[in-house]
Amino acid sequence: MNAVEYKQFYDQVGKINGWDFSKVKSVSEGVAWDFYDEVIQSCKKSDLLLDIGTGGGEALLSLADSALLLIGIDLSTGMIETALNNLNQSNKSNIRFLQMDAEKLDFPDHFFNIVSCRHSAFSAREIAKVLVNDGVFFTQQVSEHDKLNLKEAFGRGQSFGTKKGVLKNQYIAELADAGFTDIQSFEYNATDYFETAEDFIFLLKHTPIIPNFGQSETDFQILQQFIKNNQTEKGIRTNSERFMITARK
Repeated sequence: MNAVEYKQFYDQVGKINGWDFSKVKSVSEGVAWDFYDEVIQSCKKSDLLLDIGTGGGEALLSLADSALLLIGIDLSTGMIETALNNLNQSNKSNIRFLQMDAEKLDFPDHFFNIVSCRHSAFSAREIAKVLVNDGVFFTQQVSEHDKLNLKEAFGRGQSFGTKKGVLKNQYIAELADAGFTDIQSFEYNATDYFETAEDFIFLLKHTPIIPNFGQSETDFQILQQFIKNNQTEKGIRTNSERFMITARK
């Protein structure tokens, strides 16, 4: 999938689902942190927080009491539509959602105390521009070996065939070039168990893990064999591999 196809995918998913996977029945073993809990721990009530790639806004709405003003941006029209609908159904008055390109942040310089970004692309230089001095940036990203047994079964997938650590090292280098200091990185590789085939199919249809999943009848044959090979007493087994980077300006 190229950039245009990814945008079309997220527009479609955003209108239907946002980034809400609460209905998926699964458990994970070995998760080392909760990303937005890490963000909250650095927030003060007087802070201004920017969330890049905010999706349907579900996570940002849960953080409303942690900062003075929270702004979520996303390039996807569908995601922002869902985020605004979610906001309208909440009683939160200190949150704003805007459609915006992370490569061109349209905010004043030195405006935010905290910038967060989960599973979305970002520009280190743009973030450095809008962060106050001593501001902190948090990002969690999907590692190359995420859902590795699934990608191997399909012979394709996000970052399939890419050496582990390439993306993390790229981001660390870009942050250093943008003037960030005290850059730290963390990793985990958790084991996921999905309760039913329907839960697994929901994941595949609402994420780009396997690009264009379901457009070929062969995909369902491969998935059926994958489930047979990875069915356990706990559920259908795969993995979630993540890395997190924190950087101070």
